[in-house]
Amino acid sequence: MIGISGIGVVSGYGWGREPLWDGLVGGKPAAQLVGGYGEHEAWVALVPDGGDPEDGPSRFARAMRAAAREAITDAGARGWRPGRRVGLLHAVVLGEVDLWRDFYTARDMRVPVREFLGLMPSTPMSTLMQEYGFHGPAMNVSAMCASGNAALITAKAWIDAGVVDDVVLVATDLSATPENVGHFVRLGVAITDADPLDACRPFQEGSRGFTVGEASVAMVLSRRCADPYLNLLGGAMSHDAHHVTSIDPQLTQVLGCFQDALANAGVDAASVRYLNAHGPGTQQCDRAEAAVVEQLFSPHTEIYSVKPLTAHCQGAASAIEVAAAALGNARGLVPASPIVAAAHPRLLDGPTPFADGIIVKSSLGMGGHNSVVVLAPAA
Repeated sequence: MIGISGIGVVSGYGWGREPLWDGLVGGKPAAQLVGGYGEHEAWVALVPDGGDPEDGPSRFARAMRAAAREAITDAGARGWRPGRRVGLLHAVVLGEVDLWRDFYTARDMRVPVREFLGLMPSTPMSTLMQEYGFHGPAMNVSAMCASGNAALITAKAWIDAGVVDDVVLVATDLSATPENVGHFVRLGVAITDADPLDACRPFQEGSRGFTVGEASVAMVLSRRCADPYLNLLGGAMSHDAHHVTSIDPQLTQVLGCFQDALANAGVDAASVRYLNAHGPGTQQCDRAEAAVVEQLFSPHTEIYSVKPLTAHCQGAASAIEVAAAALGNARGLVPASPIVAAAHPRLLDGPTPFADGIIVKSSLGMGGHNSVVVLAPAA
């Protein structure tokens, strides 16, 4: 079994996995009203300032290193000892957004060479590998909102193939700038003008879309930990090859991805207890995942989404949602968001006692990136 052996989180709730957990079980969205997003204040879940200045000048670099350190320390406390070949996978869609903007505008591309190197997506990875003396491969993974799931599937493939002994996985997205958020609003999927629990209602009537958030989430994946949070059984990815934003309404590839993931994990659909859904609150995604639940899973499979609380953390979305599931399993609670309107009959309403069973985590990235991972409680 490949265990999720350590967890580290930097999110809109603050620096550390405990602020994330407290926010989830308290049912309080991470998003706050902030200025600079147009004429009015906007609801956005920004990572607050913090971290070690020695890790770099940006929130991005500091958050990535802080999340990784917390996960590595946590894994060590749970019995993990690094093998000879520890690899690093960094799931990222948009990297040093703030620094690149300053590079081209405020600084007219005139920066010292050392600062220029800090803009490269490989640099925070290289410095983390150097800090711990890890010598396995280090690579970025990018698949839009599905990037975290893609990194989990890649990590399992590396370990199964004997390429590495262990993997440190980090997913980082601190790209909720006014420009980026504004484009998602124009696409008709992001909501900034309403309380997150009112705007983002996955699998409920009246949902308008999602609130935009930021996060860096790290996990240690290993077969050599005495006390993992969850076991990663398998997964699958596919692509709709249909449209740059829309899901193929036939759902052929989406459903097939779920089926392939279960087959890869050696799990029967009837044994799935929870779908930790992508659940962004958009009509097409909610419709797609609800259809999969009704067509594929048994009546006892229940659904939840944490996006109304964490917000949609883009390239780090599936990673923070897996972390929520892992922490919930360890603490005996499913950290579901509260129901605020008429809902799908299988949707969980707020924190719910965890019933032992298989968890399926789906993530449907914009442009047709389908991904599903299958998780099981540690024996």
